[in-house]
Amino acid sequence: MMVIMQNKPAKTATRKRKEISHDRIVEVAARAIRRSGYAGTGLADIMKEAGLTHGGFYAHFKSRDALLAEAWRHAGAESAALAARVTSAAPPGQAIQAMMQAYLSSEHISAIETGCPVSALGSEMPRQSPEVRRAATIHIKEMIDLIARQLPDWGQPQAHQQAMALLCALIGTTVIARAVDDPALSEALRAATMKHFNPATD
Repeated sequence: MMVIMQNKPAKTATRKRKEISHDRIVEVAARAIRRSGYAGTGLADIMKEAGLTHGGFYAHFKSRDALLAEAWRHAGAESAALAARVTSAAPPGQAIQAMMQAYLSSEHISAIETGCPVSALGSEMPRQSPEVRRAATIHIKEMIDLIARQLPDWGQPQAHQQAMALLCALIGTTVIARAVDDPALSEALRAATMKHFNPATD
């Protein structure tokens, strides 16, 4: 009994250290894939940035795809939490406008490393594993639902359709606004989308 009681704290401390390391790897990977894309993100670089050795990777993940899927879920959770904070802080009836302004802001356009993973990685998803694509699909559905719940006719089929259209517009605008090397054009693209989906901004 004494031996068991003495060993238990050591095992608990080891498990906690492993959990902390695991979370650190996922956090680093979530930033790295948005910053450099899937092809530009190597396991050795992730482990180095996390302050760990490359050889320790498989103590935490069974494969690279397992890490990428978890990194996507982490990035998606960050994005969803931010969207929830924006909508909850908006005045009554202005949640959609607040979401659009936040998503199309210059801060989000320049923050690809910490921003929405869909606009950062969407074009690469068809070439990823089913595990990674499933994580992305779940998050996209959650985004559609979050937008739909802010619409006056939430619960009706048209609200779901409007939410899908708005999400596609926000993501597409963000991708193009980041792609161009003309700041004035980037701003004009974002303003055009805001005006189209929110005529009150005119």
